[in-house]
Amino acid sequence: MTDQATSIIAGTDSEQPDVAAATAAAAEAFGAYRATSPEERSAFLEAVAAEIEADKDAIIVEAVRESGLPEGRITGEVGRTTGQLRLFAGVVKQGDHQGVRIDAALPDRTPLPRADIRQRMVPLGPVAVFGASNFPLAFSTAGGDTASALAAGCPVVVKGHPAHPVTGTLVARAITRAVERSGLPAGVFSFVLGGIETGQDLVKDPRIAAVGFTGSRGGGLALVQAAAAREVPIPVYAEMSSINPVVVLPGALAGNDTAAFAQAYVGSLTLGSGQFCTNPGLLFLPSGEEGDAFLRAAAEAVTGATGQTMLTPGIAEAYRSGTAALRDVTGVRVVAEGTAAGDLAPAPQVVETSTLGGPVADEVFGASGVVVRYDDVADLLPRLEGLEGQLTATIHATDSDTEAARALLPVLETKAGRILFNGWPTGVEVGHAMVHGGPFPATSDARTTSVGSLAIERFQRPVAYQDVPAALLPEAVRDDNPWGLLRRVDGTLEQ
Repeated sequence: MTDQATSIIAGTDSEQPDVAAATAAAAEAFGAYRATSPEERSAFLEAVAAEIEADKDAIIVEAVRESGLPEGRITGEVGRTTGQLRLFAGVVKQGDHQGVRIDAALPDRTPLPRADIRQRMVPLGPVAVFGASNFPLAFSTAGGDTASALAAGCPVVVKGHPAHPVTGTLVARAITRAVERSGLPAGVFSFVLGGIETGQDLVKDPRIAAVGFTGSRGGGLALVQAAAAREVPIPVYAEMSSINPVVVLPGALAGNDTAAFAQAYVGSLTLGSGQFCTNPGLLFLPSGEEGDAFLRAAAEAVTGATGQTMLTPGIAEAYRSGTAALRDVTGVRVVAEGTAAGDLAPAPQVVETSTLGGPVADEVFGASGVVVRYDDVADLLPRLEGLEGQLTATIHATDSDTEAARALLPVLETKAGRILFNGWPTGVEVGHAMVHGGPFPATSDARTTSVGSLAIERFQRPVAYQDVPAALLPEAVRDDNPWGLLRRVDGTLEQ
């Protein structure tokens, strides 16, 4: 390893840049941590949330300073971070994530008896988590990937994001205090800082069993490639890029206050300087006068908007390059541009076109929107079919659009992980039914979500126990069900 990293291992600051020390500690801690009871693991996650809340004032100050995000946004993100931890504490205590199935022996079955077979989910092993730039708390050191991996019984090694190293370090200290307070092995959680080589070292380390990542497509694909090239390949759950198409159907234009409707679109587009992974970067708008009126109202809202500070100089420069590339595409017309507020706060913009292709369908990370005009559903369907995988897809419709919406839904189901009606995609509820994922390249694995209780399944695998003596069976699959789990016994759910 040639780049410098800082580690927090066993709850103390350390200047050693050795990723191997963190992964070795995680591997050593795995056996004891995976053996914790639901009550113990749930209490640990609650302790992490409490320790973060104890330090929230200092964490908020540093997160605002490092990210440029407003205090209100960061304060809300603290609540989301601790809320996720407590959500998974409840999931662990309830225990249905263990997926217990029991098929009792049938010794008298003919022509052949059936063995006693019992199944449960077990943790994969140490997990590497990469902090995200756009969410210094909720998708970073103690974010959803960390919370779900810890809930599954996996030790976690976090590579903090270089855009907010102090924030990450403060949160890491809170987690390590919770580790100590809970009497767990120190290697249950480690934190490292470093560059690209540190990340590659972490993914290539044979003790790492899975990876959680939120970031650019280039960064995510590099980790996928590194993980696949290992002697023992491992899964990489990467959330990478999305333009989150929004379809406005004709009835929605007729049934809404045009100015308010357009303002809501621009508000979602510019929220957080457009640095949300669910930013509505592509909007399909009907041709005709009502569509023109919506676009005029959107132009007025964009013109009155001022650029907000972006996360890093590199992100701001990439935004300027992306918007310039859009303006250079033949057939693209600039609808409106707002006002820049300095190099780190470039102007928001909306452009219009009638065709898709090239940079028009590429993600521009920031407050840049593309409006594509369409004539009817027959014109719209092939355009949607040609899109890449997305995190979200949105339909704005009224009852008069029911048949059109019915035609769109089967296509959008193949393109997105979450389908919204009459809303805007920015903002992801943390709950049990949420899916924050989608077909490639939105994520590297369309079968999973990085938000919500289902996220725990990424870091587990099934094991079946056949004719294992009762005295040797794990608690989850014993006949007396000491943990009170909901289990499928001979095909029927029981507790």
